[in-house]
Amino acid sequence: MAGLGMIFDETYRPFFERVHRQGLYRREFGLVEVPLTAVASRTGARADKFRREAGDRIGAFASFSGGDALPRLLGHGVDVVCVATPDDRHFDAALQALDAGKHVLIEKPSVLTLQELDRLCASAKRQAVLAKVVYHKLADPDHKKLRTHVADGVLKHVNNGYCSLLEPKQISSSQFAEWISGRNPGTYVALHYVKLIDFTFGEFATRRADASTLAGWRLARVSATGQRGLVGPADGRTWDSVQLQITYAYPDGREAAFDIHTSWVTPDNFPGYVEQEVQFRFDNGVWNAHQRKRGVEMTVEGHAPAELKITPNHHFNAMFLEPWGERSQRGYGIEVIERFFEEVAYVEFGGPGDQRAIRLEEMRALDYNDLSADRNTVAVAQALEAILSEHFQGRPGCVVDVNAVEGGLVLRQPGFKDAVVLYAAPV
Repeated sequence: MAGLGMIFDETYRPFFERVHRQGLYRREFGLVEVPLTAVASRTGARADKFRREAGDRIGAFASFSGGDALPRLLGHGVDVVCVATPDDRHFDAALQALDAGKHVLIEKPSVLTLQELDRLCASAKRQAVLAKVVYHKLADPDHKKLRTHVADGVLKHVNNGYCSLLEPKQISSSQFAEWISGRNPGTYVALHYVKLIDFTFGEFATRRADASTLAGWRLARVSATGQRGLVGPADGRTWDSVQLQITYAYPDGREAAFDIHTSWVTPDNFPGYVEQEVQFRFDNGVWNAHQRKRGVEMTVEGHAPAELKITPNHHFNAMFLEPWGERSQRGYGIEVIERFFEEVAYVEFGGPGDQRAIRLEEMRALDYNDLSADRNTVAVAQALEAILSEHFQGRPGCVVDVNAVEGGLVLRQPGFKDAVVLYAAPV
């Protein structure tokens, strides 16, 4: 495990504790042990705290810290590496792990440029290992039902949509204060929705009424703006909130535009804590989903909203006392991690050794999490970072065209004739 922050504590930790107790089992590969054998972190303090608090819920593991923590971890005999470091540090850790022949799971965003993505995919192919990325919102029951309706033709031809994810100030001021300088909430969380849009509508949105064949749409443009002045100086590189728009083009000339608003300066005592909503509009219908309005409201004096959330999302991750007396922690945030390890176990133990390559390609074909299917999402991340960088330098209003005449990602600045090619090859 590379990185032991909030994401580890909320999703990886409960997975490793449960699999330590129960193992991992599926009929295809039988019982597989998945011990947490080594962790790498900046100082080692979180690892020490985890070891103390977990007790016998976890096995013995090595803890490496400092500048050479990851190479030492890779030399410790691990088979799989999970990368949950800050987003602008994903690439180096993932590349080292892949080059060492390890299966890799990366928290979103996988990387910040298509050039980096190309190198990771090439390394994974060369080493014959899996390289995957976590988009846990794809496993949200509401989002799975949305995709089901689209796949079944109940909701037809998406036209436009709106997504919002607003996080409290403590995200930027305390939990992620060490790495947030120069960063933005759009790259941090908007890519969850970019992937949701790309994965949910990309395959099914243009199904022809008179045939079973699919005519694909394509990512066409990216634009963005944002606000500064609360987390950092008003003229600095650290953004309080970001408004991102991505536009897809259909083969018939129609377009679908999606606005994604993100912020990490919502008041800490806002009842939703993390405020999430989506709306998608189709030729024949409208889909609305709101995390705060679909579930529970609770207030406990002296505990809410800091320790206990007023509107908790029990679907994502929660601790439960089961009816049969067992205490468990479950939710779709943990489900996607378990699924990844099942995919690795299937590749390694799901049949004869001489058929491993076949099983590997079968798991690589899962475009919900394979790095090879992350191109549009990474393209949006790269475009967003470039647009905000231009804004910081006094040139707001830039647009990035996708697969233009000049190249795969082309930045256009208002008032400037010459374009800047961010990525030359087709996206």
